Amino acid sequence: MVIDIRTAALEDASAACHVLRRSIAESCELDHRQQPDILQSWLGNKTPDNIASWIASPSNYTAVALRDGELVGVALVTQAGKLSLCYLLPEAQHAGIGKALLEKCEQQARAWGVSVLRLHGTATARAFFARNGYVLAGKEKSCYGVECDFFWKKLNVPAGSESESKRFCSCSAQ
Repeated sequence: MVIDIRTAALEDASAACHVLRRSIAESCELDHRQQPDILQSWLGNKTPDNIASWIASPSNYTAVALRDGELVGVALVTQAGKLSLCYLLPEAQHAGIGKALLEKCEQQARAWGVSVLRLHGTATARAFFARNGYVLAGKEKSCYGVECDFFWKKLNVPAGSESESKRFCSCSAQ
């Protein structure tokens, strides 16, 4: 099995759309609970044209994961320090591919000078982000009706250091 993590190209938009739609529909059942209105709302902007525009945007970095030449994962980070996407085909999960995509996005965020990466994650992905050093900071409702976990992670902090687990804000914890 050969895994390749690379920058997305416009030609990847259709395959990336397929990954997003399958991952949400099949892997995020805990979140959408098979409620058609929530699922349709969540999938509503997951079109090849929209994904091509996200890939083309100079304020985004989109990475894709290929396994033996097949596109099996997609992740997107913004210059504003938000991880907006990190999805895999169901059959590609639990093989280190998501971690590799996440690391690629974190690397790009560091190159942009982003010091804190934040995201809204699903209950399905909660353990994944926690394992990868993200701190759960509360719950928020998404625009498509799913309760999300708000996570954050300081970048450029040595793993295991005391400051790694400090609060998201710069205020002092008392």
